[in-house]
Amino acid sequence: MPNHNDDSKIMTTANITLSGLYIYPIKSAAGLAIPSATVHPRGLEYDRRWMVVDQAHRFMTQRKFPQMARIQVQLDGETMRISAPNMEPLAVPLQPSPETNNDGDRLTVEVWGDRCPALSMGAESQAWFSHVLGTPCQLVYMPDDTQRPTEHGRHGDQSIVSFADAYPFLLISDASLQDLNDRLPHPIPMNRFRPNLVVSGCDAFAEDKWHQIQLGALTFTVAKACSRCTIPTVDQSTGVRGKEPLKTLATYRHWDGQIWFGQNLMQSESTPTVSGMDGPQLNVGDRLTVLS
Repeated sequence: MPNHNDDSKIMTTANITLSGLYIYPIKSAAGLAIPSATVHPRGLEYDRRWMVVDQAHRFMTQRKFPQMARIQVQLDGETMRISAPNMEPLAVPLQPSPETNNDGDRLTVEVWGDRCPALSMGAESQAWFSHVLGTPCQLVYMPDDTQRPTEHGRHGDQSIVSFADAYPFLLISDASLQDLNDRLPHPIPMNRFRPNLVVSGCDAFAEDKWHQIQLGALTFTVAKACSRCTIPTVDQSTGVRGKEPLKTLATYRHWDGQIWFGQNLMQSESTPTVSGMDGPQLNVGDRLTVLS
């Protein structure tokens, strides 16, 4: 653990700031840009707490259903409103429970080999999502008592994650995207990579060298680089898949049989869950300090 009082061990990062905060309430659906976020043990509040599953209760994503990119969400008071082209909006409670979701059963769902309890959002949402995606499926919610370990438990039982692939936070710098866009025939937006945290003021791929950082009052460990699947090839506004940016990334960000872009983070010290109380906050504009 670095000595935070030893200035010689703190890199010069006075101009690096958190320039974007994003949550994706439904895994693989559209995200929301937000000015601030409450941080919970499993990630940013509401991030990937919902997921679409097939008839075998296995997770569904844009990898196979790129049209999921066109499913939009809005957080409105105590309700999440879900919309898709040519569909009447669907409303679900923002804090689901057996009391607020009377026809919702508890299920065991599977995401990347992890099996964990979830709450079905009921028959109406099942019909809605099945129509949108053209296959039988349903929306499920991760209740507070579900404890899914980060990266299949490799970081201990105390480190947990939502329905995100493996880690609670994904960080990418604006400079890294700019470096990529300078190589592409047509630039792409950051939403292709679906980060939670976007930072500005550093060199391209500076995040590759970070081991521990501080954002606002919170300390994060940089766990591992993010290996990219095919989702960045999906235009998030149209749901249409192409070849870029993976074709270009493969020319300079390919090693160990994978293409790498962005860094997965965990909190260095987990935030305890306290009923009825907000956790610590992250805010756009927070300063980033590289601790090691």
